This record gives sequence, C-alpha cells and structure tokens, in this order.
Amino acid sequence: MKIIIATHNADKRKELVPLLEPQGWEILTLNDFPQIGEIVEDGSTLEANALIKARTVNQITGLPTLADDTGLEVDALNGAPGIYAARYAGENCSYQDNVDKLLREMKDVPDIDRKARFRTVIAFVENSSEHTRDGFVDGVISKIPKGVGGFGYDPVFYVPDMNKTFAQMTTTEKANISHRGKAVRNMVLFLSQLYANPQNSSTQKETA
Repeated sequence: MKIIIATHNADKRKELVPLLEPQGWEILTLNDFPQIGEIVEDGSTLEANALIKARTVNQITGLPTLADDTGLEVDALNGAPGIYAARYAGENCSYQDNVDKLLREMKDVPDIDRKARFRTVIAFVENSSEHTRDGFVDGVISKIPKGVGGFGYDPVFYVPDMNKTFAQMTTTEKANISHRGKAVRNMVLFLSQLYANPQNSSTQKETA
C-alpha cells in the first residue's frame, strides 16, 4: 500500500519514514508530487491543521495520506508559541530564528518556571475515512542551546529524564520518547488494525 506523508520537510521525513516503512508500506512525500504547492494551515488547533493537510493531499492524489502538526507549549509564555511554533519568528524564518526569539523572550525566566511541552497530532485521511492520534513529551527550555542533532527547537528542549536536549540524543533515543514518535506509533498501531479489517474503514471519522 502507498501512503503519502504530507510534508516537504526533509528533517520530518527522516523521523517519520523509519517508523512507517517496517509496516511494508511504500512511503511517498510531497516531493513526489511537485504539482502540490504550499498548503495553507489556517486552522486554530493542531488537529485542524493536520486534517487540512491530509484532506488536501488525499483529494488531489486519491492516495491515503498522513499529515502532522506540532506545537511547542511553554508555560511561562502562556502556551506560546503553540500552533505557531514553526513560524514563531515570522514567515520564512529559520530554525535558528525561532530558537533565538524563544530564548530572548525567556531570558529572565528562572529555571523553575521554564517547563514546556511538545505535542504532535497526526491525521490520516483516505477518502471519507478520517482519524487522528496524538503524542506529547514534557520538558524544559534550556538557557543555552546544547547538541547538534535534530532540528527546530531540539537544541533548547531539555528532557530531565534523559538528562539531554533532543539535539543531544541519538535518532533512536529521540524517536523512543518524542511527541512525534509517540503519535506515529499510536497511528501505526491503529492503521495495522484498521487494514486488518478494511470493511471498517470506509466511512469512519475518529479522534483519539
């Protein structure tokens, strides 16, 4: 079975494909469909944005589609940047721009108040069948970037249980505990059950 991951992001693809390929699915991305331009994510929640992307790509290609949206919720910033995590420093900003803005806004926040959470919602759409699953991980925003791996806010997202930022972890370590890894594994488990009973998939809409 072919499944599309609705992203052009090479870093995201690198995280998602190893979690999906063991199922025997052929994994495609938006790089395989150059006719699909930028998809406007104008939803007010992670779930809404994930579904917008998955629905759009499924409608254009007719293929089962997975799409995710991720937010970073920082307690000291009243949950910001939230759904705007990828463009926190403005449109067309870099990963570094976002990290720099976050650290500037938290420069006077003491260690005890630097708690944060990463949350991912992943949506699956195949015609009228729609399903979502999520995953989250709690951490702390470090005062300085640490590590050279990962992407996005990984150098400043410190996980106390691991005594490392995401950027200091190996790919396997991060996948085992990350928000995106948890969301994908929840979805893979669901889809493996769904396709074991394909008669149940034709008209469902489900959120979990």
